[in-house]
Amino acid sequence: MSKLLLLEDDPSLSKTLIKYLSSHGHELDWAKNGEEAIDLSYDNRYDLYLLDINVPLLNGIDLLKALRDADDHTPAIIISALRDVTSVTQSFIAGADDYMKKPFDPEELLIRIRAKTSTLQKALQFKNFEIDMTKEEISYNGSSISLGKVQKSILLSLIKHYPDPVNKDDLMSLLDKPSDLTLRVHISKLKKKFDLQINNVRGVGYQII
Repeated sequence: MSKLLLLEDDPSLSKTLIKYLSSHGHELDWAKNGEEAIDLSYDNRYDLYLLDINVPLLNGIDLLKALRDADDHTPAIIISALRDVTSVTQSFIAGADDYMKKPFDPEELLIRIRAKTSTLQKALQFKNFEIDMTKEEISYNGSSISLGKVQKSILLSLIKHYPDPVNKDDLMSLLDKPSDLTLRVHISKLKKKFDLQINNVRGVGYQII
């Protein structure tokens, strides 16, 4: 199931989209204005954003700019009644992956969502890392990196669970000879090698920031 954030101030359209997309296996959070949407984006991890442009408080384009400036590269589809070239151009400059002009067929939107989320499942980006989810190969700053089996497994687990922490027992299970000291050494080496911030969440485990 993919989790989507819908920014739309038209209640009728929003309810229609939520009902239709939910029936096809998607979970949606609905924001009625840009400020609400940005708060939700900070508190949750989404697979895709559906953003209208003309909404109260913070328009969809400015919201998308803010997200991209914060290194949020979640795929985004703009859905808008604005049909002029300038609006379309500004949307893509801000970081949109697609643009749908209202009115549109919900089935077409579903097809475009599936195209974006299926791509996401094959490739995962986090800061300067890109992970081929099929082969579990890691690139850093555009170049393939070679890590030992244990450190690679720890890094993959931390990134896949971002922004949530990974349970300490789950990380321990990745070690050949599990111990608190060994885990701390591996975490320390990853932090130093890639200049990462990895926090020890007391009573839980470790969290990559």
